[in-house]
Amino acid sequence: MTAEAGARALSGRPAEELTLERLATGELVPGDIRISAETLRAQADLAESRDYGPFAANLRRAAELTALDDAELFHVYEMLRPGRASAAELTELAAWLEAHGAALNAELVRSARDAYVRRGLCR
Repeated sequence: MTAEAGARALSGRPAEELTLERLATGELVPGDIRISAETLRAQADLAESRDYGPFAANLRRAAELTALDDAELFHVYEMLRPGRASAAELTELAAWLEAHGAALNAELVRSARDAYVRRGLCR
């Protein structure tokens, strides 16, 4: 997605307004430099159309994660590190993600849980 096509930051600010000058003057806020779910989904569609399926899947999962705040996102990351969570905790994390509209990420966590159990990487 290009700026001409309507790319926006998480804050809603149009991409063409994201300039170094605005950054230097303090006009931009943190949400201005974070990508929106809409833009990530558009990029995923483009990647899929060009036969980059795994990359498109990553972008779709990323789009879901934009709804989480930083603390929630870091918690998910920490739980997915090998040896940091039990199989039951990963199951709970998957359910929590699903309840928060992140079904693709919940599926990934379940898959990771199964792999961690097979390899003895759960706490």
